[in-house]
Formats: sequence, structure tokens, C-alpha cells
Amino acid sequence: MRRYLPMFKRTVALLLVLVAAGAAYQLAARYPAHWDVTQNALNSLEQGSVDALAMLQGPVKITVYATEQDAQLGDIRKLIREFISLYQRYKTDISLTFVDPVKEPEAMRSIAISGNGEMVVEYAGRTEHITTLNEETLSSALLRLAHTKEQLLMYLSGHGERKLDGKANHHLGEFGGRLQQLGYRISSLNLAITQEVPDNASMLVLTHPQTEMMAGEVKKLLRYVDKGGNLLWLVDDATLHGLEPLAEKLGLTFLPGTVIDPAAQEMNAPANWALGAGYPPHPVTRDFDLLTVFPQALALSIDAKGDWQKHMLVEGAQRGWVSENAASKRFDKKRDLPGPFELAVTLQRNVNDREQRIVVVGNGNFLANTYSGNGGNLDLGINMVNWLANEEQLITVQPHAAKDGAITLSKRQLTVISVSFLILLPLALVAAGFRSWWRRRRNA
Repeated sequence: MRRYLPMFKRTVALLLVLVAAGAAYQLAARYPAHWDVTQNALNSLEQGSVDALAMLQGPVKITVYATEQDAQLGDIRKLIREFISLYQRYKTDISLTFVDPVKEPEAMRSIAISGNGEMVVEYAGRTEHITTLNEETLSSALLRLAHTKEQLLMYLSGHGERKLDGKANHHLGEFGGRLQQLGYRISSLNLAITQEVPDNASMLVLTHPQTEMMAGEVKKLLRYVDKGGNLLWLVDDATLHGLEPLAEKLGLTFLPGTVIDPAAQEMNAPANWALGAGYPPHPVTRDFDLLTVFPQALALSIDAKGDWQKHMLVEGAQRGWVSENAASKRFDKKRDLPGPFELAVTLQRNVNDREQRIVVVGNGNFLANTYSGNGGNLDLGINMVNWLANEEQLITVQPHAAKDGAITLSKRQLTVISVSFLILLPLALVAAGFRSWWRRRRNA
């Protein structure tokens, strides 16, 4: 009996291990959990992508037109499956289907597929085509599909204003491009040749005119505001070139000079930059804690008239001042005005049985192509538009650009790594083996 006892114990131990493994498998299948320990969270989705998936209340069908092998990428279908599985973790009713464009060329031609690996995303009877596969493009497509109503966003033109589709540094092309990714339709508006602001415009973006606006154009703009139109006004200069009646209607004035912010200078930023670091509670800045920069900003002062309700959106230069000398480095008690200042404000009122919304920013540079990539500038601008369009559910869910996971090493670092792994580590293993052999031989 004693002879079989060790074998019995080993058998029981083996059975217990198998039972524990089976139980762990069942728990993992029923309550799946994932931990992403990569440095840049490459195996997880941005929170904006997760929020976008939560907005989709029905099933999503993804059809990929891809061969089984690609000349450059190899097993392209495997790569796509692994990528889509990140989304399926958060939304289980995402289906993935592959179609071989070589074996089924008619299916490829019928929906105008242009290349191997192109993806068609379907939701609620609508489709989006994706030719570049990454989180930003797919999540943007999902947001466009979730964005059920088409919104027309118009921007004033004809007087040298910034363009939402412009490529030059002072234009707002990056901002406009991101809005188009979210499903907004963008169009310019010249009030000199248009009778009125179209009724189907969800909002009007007004940037600083470089030449004087005609009185007839300004009257059309005032009528748009009187009727309850929503407006995003980016003001670059206290010289308004004909827009003074609009400023008077809104009770808007400007403190003379440029905002000087020592906090920006301490970060080696230009002397005429102001940092937006204070965001009083508002739907636009909900869960928003990113630093924003406002080059050559104006300090706003709004005396809300009538039934307008004013709310400060961005506060800046808490230790700063407004100076008529843009290169000022010290506060002059006799000439300068101490901070903090309002850099962006909102106005609201009820008119024609709807809520009218206006955002005024004392700076257009913060959304210009040159500066929009700084801090949270682009995110803040998009939040403003989403609020103006009554699309609060889209605020703070924009997907961000793909993270840079590249590692750059110097020549010296590469040499140290190569010597360590190719020479020192093998020698250490050989030495450890020789030592172990020598001990066994000595004890024999």
C-alpha cells in the first residue's frame, strides 16, 4: 500500500491542477479581462474610440476586400482580424467578413473598391469606405456613422478671412479637416453675392476680415444673429473692419493691447503667447484638462445685454497682464492691466423657440494650421463646434492620431545593446554552465 501512495498523491495533484486549469478557463471565457502593458498602449483603444462605439446602438458590419496574402504585408487578413478584435472587445456585435477581390471581381466593381485591403463599414443602412487602416480612420468613420444628421458649417469669405479648407499656415485647414472627419459639411459663404445666410446652415464661423466689410453684408449677418443663428467668432484684432455693429449687439469690447503671460515665457514660449489653463465648468470643457495656447490673444470683455447669458469658457494669464507693447516682459503699473483675463466666452439665449449659442474667442491663431497642434487647441475648437451644433454627445470623444511607438537609439546605445546580447550574455551562460558542471564533477 505504501508503495502506491506516492503515485496516488501525484495523480490527485495532477487532477487538482487539471480542475484548476479548467475552472480558470471557464472564468476567463465568462469574464474576459485584458491588460495592456505596452508603453504606448498599442493593444488598446483611445477613450474617444471607446466612446464612439458606445454611441452605436445597433450592429456594425465590416466587409474587407482583401486577398489572403499581400506582397508587402504578408497575411493581411490576420493583421486586420487582430486590429478589429480591439473594437470587438468593446462592441461584440461587430461582424467581420472578407471578400477576395481576385476571386470575386464583380463584387469589387459593384461598390467601387479601389485597392486591396479596402474596408466597407455599414451601420444603420449607411456605409463608409476606409482605405487606410488605423484607429484614427476607423474611429472617425464610426463617428460619422453615429452622426445621424448632416450638419452644414459655413464660414465667411470675401475679405481675406481664414479658410477652413486652406493649406496656408494662417488658414484653418487642419481644423476643418477634423470637422469633416466627424461628419460636418463645410462650405464658404460670401455675403456680397448671397442674399442671406442659408436657413440650413447649422452655424457660421466668422474669422477676422482683412478688408472693410460693406454695410449690406453686415446687415445680413445681424439678421442671421437676430433670427437665432449660432456663431463661432474668432477675433484677431480690435480693429473689426465693419463688424462693430455685431460687437455692439453682443456687448463685446476688447482690452487695449495683447495678453502677456509669464507662465508661457517660463516654458520658453514666445512672449506674446498666452496659456489657457482655467476652464470653468461648461459642456464645451467637460472632462477637458489639456493646456491650450493663444498666440497674440486679445482679452475679451462682454457686457451681456437683454436676455443673453454669458459664460467664461477659457481663462488665461492669471499672473499676466495686457500691454500695448507685444514684447513686454515686465508689468507696468501705469500702462498695463493686470490679469487674469477672459480668452473665450459663450453667449446663450432663447429665441424663436430654440436656444441660440454663440462662442467668441479673442484669437484666431489658436486654430490656425501653424498652432492647432499645440496642446489641446484642436480638441477645444472641435468641442466648441460640437456644442454650437447641439451635438454634446460628440464632445470629448474625438479619436486622436496614432501614437508614435518608434524607438530611436544612438550609435553608442546600439553598440552597447549588441555587445551585451551577442557577446556578454552568451559568455555568462557558458560560464554558468561550466560552473554547474564543475560542481557536479567535484561532488561525484
